[in-house]
Amino acid sequence: MTYQDTLNWLFAQLPMYQRQGKSAYKADLSNTYLLVEHLNNPHLNFKSVHVAGTNGKGSTSHMLASILQEAGYKVGLYTSPHLKDFRERIKINGQVVNKQFVMGFVKRNKGFFEKNQLSFFEMTVGMAFEYFSKQKVDIAVVEVGLGGRLDSTNVITPELSVITNIGLDHTQFLGNTLKKIAGEKAGIIKPQVPVVIGETQNETKDVFKTIAAQNNSNITFADNEVELVLESDLKGSYQFKNIKTAIQAIKELTFKGWAIPEECLKSGLLNVTKNTGLLGRWQVIKENPKVVCDTGHNREGLTYVMEQIKKETFKTLHIVFGVVNDKDLDSIIDILPKQAVYYFCKPEISRGLPAKELKRFFNDNGLRGDAYGSVNEAYKNALQNVSSADFVFVGGSTFVVAEII
Repeated sequence: MTYQDTLNWLFAQLPMYQRQGKSAYKADLSNTYLLVEHLNNPHLNFKSVHVAGTNGKGSTSHMLASILQEAGYKVGLYTSPHLKDFRERIKINGQVVNKQFVMGFVKRNKGFFEKNQLSFFEMTVGMAFEYFSKQKVDIAVVEVGLGGRLDSTNVITPELSVITNIGLDHTQFLGNTLKKIAGEKAGIIKPQVPVVIGETQNETKDVFKTIAAQNNSNITFADNEVELVLESDLKGSYQFKNIKTAIQAIKELTFKGWAIPEECLKSGLLNVTKNTGLLGRWQVIKENPKVVCDTGHNREGLTYVMEQIKKETFKTLHIVFGVVNDKDLDSIIDILPKQAVYYFCKPEISRGLPAKELKRFFNDNGLRGDAYGSVNEAYKNALQNVSSADFVFVGGSTFVVAEII
């Protein structure tokens, strides 16, 4: 199989949450334990930091990896989803996994995968763990895919667990209250392993404190501990919370003996994009007119983004917007600006919501705009309609952003 054949097999044959939704979610870890045993337990060969949360876990994971790289460590980074290339999910010191390894891993284990009907997530986690083990990383930053307790990544015993915050997202799997979702995310808290919570929220703090106490885990809330917010190349005021979380996480690692000087903390935060290749977080695509994209896609994520847009100076706001078909539009419609001109589009995946349906819903709620045949067509029309004093935002879904960067 060529590299493309290998990817096609990975994506097409197996349920994958990103493309199919609920059918890809598995309700226990038995397959993952079966897989790591088959691979000779690669996850036991490297130290790790485990990062969960509704929003900010991707940015925080990249910040932590960047800081650890600046401190001279060989750092694995496992994140999801990818934007342009599957290999973005598995990196060491900012370099994506090579194609030969992806092809070889699938070729060696294809029979086992098929026999045990492993999911896309399970196979990808196994691939990352084997790569990190073989490459002898000093530490890996491992981002949870979905939830925590039942996520395929949750077979590791990390140096530190991090939970950024809790919002209402993926409620069909994780529960429909903040408390229930917090209980799922708190599933990554391990016995005697310290845990950093990014944001103190009244509805969730007691859930975390209880589960930390049951596990004899030291718990700290970053927003209560960190007063000085250092600068980062990741722009957007919503990153302040993630910066505080990263700073507290690094502090906890230093308590455990990791050597991370203050200057490495500062330079790591300032060079996240350069060190890790992170894309799609308040990313400025062009100036005059200013065009920004952001992968925020749930109520909390989009609220942060809309607050950031309010800080910009512009004559007219143009928004290129598309979502997936299980998005609860009622939960986001009130935070989207009424005065903007919208360009509705469907991301190019089976789960994309048809642009005409999106337009109908928005128009019924007093927001104006037209539907277009593709993300690129919507984006081109937006660029044709703007003056240099205007502002263009592209978002609503990770998949919309992926098509324009």
